This record gives sequence, C-alpha cells and structure tokens, in this order.
Amino acid sequence: MTTEALRNSIVADMGLAPEGHLKIDWVEAHMPVLNRVRKEFEADLPFKGLNITICLHLEAKTAYLAKVIQAGGANVTITGSNPLSTQDDVCAALVEDGITVFAKYNPDPAEYKQLIINALETKPDFIIDDGGDLVTILHSERPELLETIRGGAEETTTGIIKLKALEKEGVLKLPMVAVNDAYCKYLFDNRYGTGQSAFDGIIRTTNLVVAGSTVVVVGYGWCGKGVAMRAKGLGANVIVTEVDPIKAVEAHMDGFQVMPMIEAAKRGNFFITVTGNKDVITGEHYDVMKDGAVLANAGHFDVEVNKPELAKRAVSIRTVRKNIEEYRFADGRKMYLLAEGRLVNLAAADGHPAEIMDTTFALQALGLRYVRENHETLDRAVIKVPYEIDEKVARYKLDSLGITLDTLTEKQKAYLDSWNA
Repeated sequence: MTTEALRNSIVADMGLAPEGHLKIDWVEAHMPVLNRVRKEFEADLPFKGLNITICLHLEAKTAYLAKVIQAGGANVTITGSNPLSTQDDVCAALVEDGITVFAKYNPDPAEYKQLIINALETKPDFIIDDGGDLVTILHSERPELLETIRGGAEETTTGIIKLKALEKEGVLKLPMVAVNDAYCKYLFDNRYGTGQSAFDGIIRTTNLVVAGSTVVVVGYGWCGKGVAMRAKGLGANVIVTEVDPIKAVEAHMDGFQVMPMIEAAKRGNFFITVTGNKDVITGEHYDVMKDGAVLANAGHFDVEVNKPELAKRAVSIRTVRKNIEEYRFADGRKMYLLAEGRLVNLAAADGHPAEIMDTTFALQALGLRYVRENHETLDRAVIKVPYEIDEKVARYKLDSLGITLDTLTEKQKAYLDSWNA
C-alpha cells in the first residue's frame, strides 16, 4: 500500500480489502487477453509518469483494468460510474495496491457527484469514462480541469450519445475513442455480456422463474438482441418493442413478436429496458400492466423506467426484498421495480462475466494507448477504434481459446485485390 493512495482516497472501509483482493484475483485468472496486454505495458510503459482518471462501474473486473493501466506506468485514480455498482471491498483492495480511489457504495447524489469531481481534481492527462459522467462535468461545470487532459476513451452507448451531441454542437474539447463502437465491444460485450448479466441480476434478485413467462425487451440494439436471446433460451415468450423499423424487422425475423409498448404492456411479466433513452416505460403503460409485473433496466441511467409516474400512481411503496421495491396501486395491482431502476446487471449482480470484459477492457487499455500516442494529431471529436486494435484483441482472444484460423494464399490475396481477375 502506498501512503499517498491511502491518504488521498475516500472509501467506505479499508478492513474489507482482503475480500476485494480475492475478487480481483479471481477475475485476473479469467482475463487472458488483458493479461497479455499487461505484459506489453510492463515492457513498454506507455503511460509512464502520467495521471489517468477512470470512471467505470467499480467492481473486480474494472479494478483489474486499473491495475493494468497502472502496470503501464500510470498514476491511476478511479471513481464509480453508478452509486449502486460500486463494491466497497474492491475499492479498499485497490487502495492497498497503490491506486487512489474516490468511491463508496450507495452515496447520496451530492456525495456521488463530489467523488467524481475529486477524481477529476487529480489533474489527469487522460481519462476513461462510462456514460459520460467525467466529460459532462468537465464541459458543464469544471471546464478549467480540461487544461491538463489530452484525450480519453468512452465505454458505453449512453456516453457515445453525449459525446456525439457535444461534437455536433462543436464544443467537444477532447479526442475521445468510442470503445463502445468497436466490433469486439458491441458484438460480444453488449450482446453476450448484457444478455447474461441482466438475467443474472433479475433471477438473483427475484428468484422467479423465467420459463413460460412473457418477457418484453424494450429496444433491439446489440444489448436488446442479447437480452432477447437469453430470454428465449430460458424458455420465455419474447416481445420486442422498437422505434427503428429496420431493427423491428430484424427482431421479427429472429422469431420475436414485435408491437408497440402500449400493447406489450398488457402482456408482459418481465420488462427489460435497453434503449439508452428516457421514459420508454411511463404512466400509460403502468395503467394497463398485469399485477406482479417486474420492471428492470439494463441501460446506463435510471431514466428509462419513469419512476416519478410510477410513484405517483402508487398508494404505498415498500422494499420487499433487497433491490426490489413494491409499488401498490389503488386497484390492488403491484409493480416491482428492481435496483431503483438502475443497471440491473451491476446494481443487483456482478456485471458482465470476466471473459466478456476481458476483450472490452483490452480495447479500453489499447484504445487509451492509441490516444496517448496520437493525441497531438487527433481531432477533438469522437474517434473510432482503429480496426487493427479490434483485430488484435480478437486474435489474442482466439489464442487464449486455442483456436487457429486459415490464412489467405498469395493467389487469393491477388484475386481479392484485382478487378478483372
């Protein structure tokens, strides 16, 4: 443990560190791609002497990413991107490993925001963001802290939406790599990660059967595809709601019922939102839902399920199990909201499997190195992850699985490169 990290950090209980170390050790053993990146960083020290601030869901897999960045020579500070996904034992373990931590489980909104500001006040050279919390504060409230920051990387769909809005208005002050838009992110993390971890949170929290029920998946992007696939695999009848006609056709041809939310609301037992937008389940939907409907959100912010309209209709609200709030209506119907409408896979479970986050966080680490090496020539814009990084991560993943590929012959390459062969 470094004295500086201990002195500067704000965590709940340093006595929890042994449990946190065990969690981090477990994921490290199941993240071979990131382990390979770590060896590269230890040899090259791409971040030597630099301050890097990370804002991600602060659990074991994120902690190991922070340690990999640290192995590249960085002074790392980390904070949480969701008040209910922070794990206090992991925070304590990171402090013992010399990483400065500003995070606690379930702080009030003012404290949560202040912890993020504390992390930014360490004057980072580069940032890793999730959902745009860092970027939003930097551009709206603390622009003076932008002076030292040369760029960063963004983890998720919601954050990319914010970054593109800033870019469109011409006010984005940093080059930010869109890790969420990389193939090895949305094809695997968004689809297989969200699909499994969302149901992990729902089943762990409710202890209810999915088979034979009707699951309404709100949004059929890559996350929605994964949730619908897992629901089908668990034996559910799946309904998809969409606003995009192309995605709606895709959902139909994947074998799912597609209909407006107002119709799906009458049929569903479980509702899972994955849109990145607000108010996709509102009062008119609560008015027609079945007794016992379970509401879960797998989007970044707690705005997809409209909580004020739910509370307005309730004559009583009580916590019936950990992470389950029961809203009882005047007509006797009950609605169950999971994890306060926050990310159910992280607020009520442990997030994506380690093997999934292995490729995502390898993209984060290598994407950040790309920004570090090229920030002087990059536009202040949303930057695509170079295909070479995507391909490298995929090859590292295949190597870890013992899978080999065919390669093109010289004749095949020549054929593909010619127009009159």
